[in-house]
Amino acid sequence: MINLSTVLGNIVKSIVDNPDKVVITEHVEGDEVLLTLTVAEEDVGMVIGKHGKIAKAMRTVMKTVAKIDNRKVTVEIK
Repeated sequence: MINLSTVLGNIVKSIVDNPDKVVITEHVEGDEVLLTLTVAEEDVGMVIGKHGKIAKAMRTVMKTVAKIDNRKVTVEIK
């Protein structure tokens, strides 16, 4: 089984200036996973991107990875 938190963490830590302030909490209910991503205030713009393009791309990648294990994932950015 793929650890979705680790995958998201690796993606986010590679694009932010403060990778040590990346926090991911995981809530699992059956085959549905909620990942809540918290980053430093100055890194929020990098994670969201212009018009939300980076956030949308991360969510697409995470949904694809989750589908391998027949799970559903939701990524929430705070």
